[in-house]
Amino acid sequence: MDQLVFAAEVFMNGLMTGVMYALVALGFVLIFKASGVFNYAQGVLALFAALTLVGIQQGQVPFAHLINSIFGTHLEYFGWTVPVVLAILLAGAVMVLLAFLVEKLVLQHLVGQEPIILFMATIGLAYFLEGLGDVMWGADIKNLDVGLPQGISESIESVSANWFGYGFFIDRLDIWAAIIAALLVTALVAFAQYTKQGRAMRAVADDHQAALSVGISLRFIWVMVWSIAGFVALVAGIMWGTKSGVQFSLSLIALKALPVLMLGGFTSIPGAIAGGLIIGVGEKMFEFFIGPMIGGATENWFAYVLALLFLVFRPQGLFGERIIERV
Repeated sequence: MDQLVFAAEVFMNGLMTGVMYALVALGFVLIFKASGVFNYAQGVLALFAALTLVGIQQGQVPFAHLINSIFGTHLEYFGWTVPVVLAILLAGAVMVLLAFLVEKLVLQHLVGQEPIILFMATIGLAYFLEGLGDVMWGADIKNLDVGLPQGISESIESVSANWFGYGFFIDRLDIWAAIIAALLVTALVAFAQYTKQGRAMRAVADDHQAALSVGISLRFIWVMVWSIAGFVALVAGIMWGTKSGVQFSLSLIALKALPVLMLGGFTSIPGAIAGGLIIGVGEKMFEFFIGPMIGGATENWFAYVLALLFLVFRPQGLFGERIIERV
């Protein structure tokens, strides 16, 4: 009985972790639906958004290290702090501006190119943004506090203690992440399915030139989608940054989003959530039941092995569209 109770706690924590993975995967899905290419830079977008939010919130001087090196000054902070809501709005505005710059300087010159060209462009963009974030805000680990509750949920602990005689440890931040992700997914699904811009986004993904021929503004769609992806990256950056600190290893969460996308499908917004939950629960439960038998540390590779199995037997994922090309 104790083993089942512990497994239930692990299962619930796996669900919460899966939601965090899914938040990152959502940005990948949005870009893929609009351009038909995997955006390697999405993880770095989450990092850059979190760095920008912390910098604005704490009143940090952008490019302080560079300015100090050139002019011999000792600038660090402006001397004020920005309220959380205003800081989030300003960080969102920065992500929208970044979307305009990406479209103007990169995507505009790649209309009609092969998907591999766009993919390579996102790799270059990822390394550029990582370097820009370092120069702009510094490489030190930063604490992010936007007022979200953290720590064990006493209500869940007391309820589970009454039911099972054992209090579950569930982080309140994970609960909030699940609620925010649910609202975000609902809004994005409604946008993609029931708005004119959402239909235009799918048309652009199918064929750039055909979309242009029927009057769809490719520039507007790309700016819109990259702006939305930037907002999703900001939300993911807030959650991950609050949980583990804003540090450059945050960009590596993109690697865990890969198996999430392979399971859920690269073109499905609900699939990103389903894939995240499967990966989150699967890696926790596998570690709990099988890990002790084989030496542990299975969370590092379980997701990728599961994704490999899906690639072999169902490459389009659970919710992805089956692509049939006639030759």
